[in-house]
Amino acid sequence: MNAGKKIVAVILIAVMAFGSGLAGGLCADWVKETINKKIGNDTGLIDMDSTNVQEESEAAKAEQTGAVTINVSGDYSLAEVIAEKVMPSVVSVTCTYEQTYNYGWYWGGGQNYTQEATAVGTGFIVDSNGYIVTNSHVVNDGNYKTINISLYDGSNAEGTLLWNDSTLDLAVVKIEKTGLTAAELGDSDQVKIGSYAAAIGNPLGLTFERSMSQGIISGLDRTITVSSSSSLSGTTMEGLLQTDAAINSGNSGGPLLNAKGQVIGIASAKSSDGESMGFAIPINVAKPIIEQIIENGSFERVYLGITAIGIEQQSSVSTEALEEYYGSSKGIYIASVAKGGGADRAGLQEKDVILTVNGTKVGTMNKMYSLLVSYKSGDVIHITYLRNGVEHEADVELMTSAELEALGE
Repeated sequence: MNAGKKIVAVILIAVMAFGSGLAGGLCADWVKETINKKIGNDTGLIDMDSTNVQEESEAAKAEQTGAVTINVSGDYSLAEVIAEKVMPSVVSVTCTYEQTYNYGWYWGGGQNYTQEATAVGTGFIVDSNGYIVTNSHVVNDGNYKTINISLYDGSNAEGTLLWNDSTLDLAVVKIEKTGLTAAELGDSDQVKIGSYAAAIGNPLGLTFERSMSQGIISGLDRTITVSSSSSLSGTTMEGLLQTDAAINSGNSGGPLLNAKGQVIGIASAKSSDGESMGFAIPINVAKPIIEQIIENGSFERVYLGITAIGIEQQSSVSTEALEEYYGSSKGIYIASVAKGGGADRAGLQEKDVILTVNGTKVGTMNKMYSLLVSYKSGDVIHITYLRNGVEHEADVELMTSAELEALGE
């Protein structure tokens, strides 16, 4: 009987070992398939073969944990695959510019002193022919002497600023190189709270060049005010993605990525009031700008033909005071209307308050600019507005600044 029991025990152990090995193999295949699907293996970027995801061969470890163990040294984690895909598209941006100081301003006089300053940020390639996206503040809002681009292969190239906008905090730089690896652009409208997010950039300068951090999207449609060289009161930025992936000074202009390694945002700012709060401009704001610049070499913004101020930007004034003065505490207050422009033709007047653009509420000029970048000259938008407390609707044809200026000649 004892001998029989021993034989049965040996058979059971063998069966269990075989079952454990089979389960490990099936799990390895599942992991491989899952990562391939998650990253988008159909891009041909990385071939996840059997050597990349291996089962743990040590039976003792499997028995101790009671689960299948993956050999980390032989794996590609999600972050690793994203890094391999995107790193060649990330660049360092070094901008030199002149900064003027006044020694003696305290006493009401003094002499101006100018010295060269340097700013370091990040950018990413959006076209193989050398088109790069970054933040406007990284290139000192266009007031620069030189822009140097450091590429993944260690080479450097002189950059030329094609376009920038300090209100949107976006810029497009061109270098004279071809055959570059362009980042894949995603759809920021599909991003949800809790979605995976990874950031690549140069936190604190070139010492930590091309650092990567990961986390989640922790908020959508955020509004923050950041310091600006073109505005003493700062610039209000709206519609931003919030992430807990580490974003520090120097990350500015770098890509914020989803689980497929697609760019969903452009890192722009870090909250000065709290940790783990970084903000990025949704990539869908930049897409039409990028497409037009690559196609035409420049980007032409379109306008309604008004001068206006965002009521919500008057943060130092109470809601009651805004209601009394503007007739509303939200919206875009029209200060003047260009004769013959789209707004004028649509019947808009001074003191009207624009409430929505194509169904989207607007309260600051930044929001208005963000909405209009996807339109071209001749496009028509539908707006709602207040006049003397009564809501009206109108269709406004958009024009470029050159077209508006021609009306006044």
